Amino acid sequence: MKIQVRDVPPRSVWALQQAGIHPLLAQLYAARGVHTAQELDDGLARLLPPGSLHGAQEAARLLADAMAADRHICVVADYDCDGATACAVALRGLRLLGAKNVSYLVPDRIVDGYGLTATIADRVKASGADMLVTVDNGIASLDGVARAKALGMQVLVTDHHLPALRDGQVVLPDADVIVNPNQPDCSFESKSIAGVGVMFYVLLGLRAELRERGLFTAQDQPKLDTLLPLVALGTVADVVKLDANNRRLVAQGLKRIRAGHLPAGIAGLFTAAGRQAAVATTFDFGFALGPRINAAGRLSDMTLGIECLLTDDAARADELAKMLDGINRERRDIEAGMREQAQLAADAMIDEDEEPPPAIAIFDPDFHEGVVGIVASRIKDKLHRPTFVFAASQAPGKEHELKGSGRSIPGFHLRDALDLVAKRCPGVLLRFGGHAMAAGCTIAEEHFEAFELALQQVAHEWLDAATLTRRLDTDGPLPAEYRRADVVDTLHREVWGQGFAAPTFSEEVEVLSQRLVGEKHLALKLKHQGQPVDGIWFGHTESLPARVKLAFRLDADEWQGVRRVRFLVEGAEIQAPTS
Repeated sequence: MKIQVRDVPPRSVWALQQAGIHPLLAQLYAARGVHTAQELDDGLARLLPPGSLHGAQEAARLLADAMAADRHICVVADYDCDGATACAVALRGLRLLGAKNVSYLVPDRIVDGYGLTATIADRVKASGADMLVTVDNGIASLDGVARAKALGMQVLVTDHHLPALRDGQVVLPDADVIVNPNQPDCSFESKSIAGVGVMFYVLLGLRAELRERGLFTAQDQPKLDTLLPLVALGTVADVVKLDANNRRLVAQGLKRIRAGHLPAGIAGLFTAAGRQAAVATTFDFGFALGPRINAAGRLSDMTLGIECLLTDDAARADELAKMLDGINRERRDIEAGMREQAQLAADAMIDEDEEPPPAIAIFDPDFHEGVVGIVASRIKDKLHRPTFVFAASQAPGKEHELKGSGRSIPGFHLRDALDLVAKRCPGVLLRFGGHAMAAGCTIAEEHFEAFELALQQVAHEWLDAATLTRRLDTDGPLPAEYRRADVVDTLHREVWGQGFAAPTFSEEVEVLSQRLVGEKHLALKLKHQGQPVDGIWFGHTESLPARVKLAFRLDADEWQGVRRVRFLVEGAEIQAPTS
């Protein structure tokens, strides 16, 4: 690992400090591309206007007409946290704005696969729906949209994924309206908005349309800001880039949660996870609440997650949150076993003293397809290689298909890599889609080796030694005066996440003592700038030298009523011994 220090533009630091920003925050923000205090204004008035999202106004008119005619609107969700929160936002928002006949359907990961399929369209029609609205899916569902249209339904696609490609050209589904910032000709600046954010914007447009039609005035219109806790949760959990607009959405959601204005389901999830909503952070979304929602879609039925987010009954919400917590515990057990097997398979690819191959593909017939994405992420983190993990399909009649989930490293666009594999090896990929950093695909079991070789060839061509070297960007040394619990609290209150990394400091420290705890974590006693401080490196068991350059985040723990700072170690730069 190579630990690097971010560049910090001094003029930006000075400008932020002059505007009253905390000196440490000014340095951290400047290193992340923030130049003025205005960029940190998280007020709702600073959100990008709904009118700049291509299709949002047309979607508003379509929905307003459907509501006026009391048509049955069915929302087709996705089975991850973004899809679940987007579904809850859609149903809550439509009902707030006056829709009387709204339902939802969420596909089963194993039986139905991803997105709006023709079979799902049939089920939506059978439910009596006149209009089908997708959330967090649909942009690549050409057959599903065509089937829904053939059945006489209106179709509104709201999504944020990349469109399908055919012969290198973008192909869009034949929906009545598409709202997706990543479709051609959309000038919306936040290309990284999550699916839940897209649906929230559609609702903002719908409210404006209903005002125009005289149903509300600006003074008595429904308050859609009650949906922002859900928007914040889905945005962080989907690991989209936290650009300025996404940070505003997340900040607004956090403010409402901390003030006690949150749906019963989110409150129940905080309790089940042992976290406190009053001091909610983006880490809670990403590592506590999000995984519990996602677990339902991975191992069970995402209806549980959606119902938890929809209910206003606190007792019911607590019951559902406990069920989700139990499913998540089961998911962790399955993942642990799979990760061990996957690591053994990955190790077998590496000869002693040699580097891993440029890309990794792993299949085991005992793997569970609901957890392959998490395992791919863990292997990618450990080996710093684009990684696909496959499991045998459990769908009836598809037993000879493998479902794979991939995670990538900076510099390797995973969806584009799959597109190239598909061109070079026709017939190997049955289906694929995704983003630069995460993608999924389906292949026949007999084609696994062909896929593995083709992926490794693309990686060999695209990746160089610099890209294959793990680099950890940090904020440099931590000034001793900021090694305080109140500074930890200040940092935790801010919005950090993908593309706007949480503060990570780095410098050489002295290791006073070290021991294993729980057989898999390294507990440390360190000397930082002459003062002792505790540290812990989760998931790391190898001992450290007496002096070492560490990358670490700040945290605080409490013992006998006293709060103390500790370092959460993220990595170490250890020099190879010289001969």
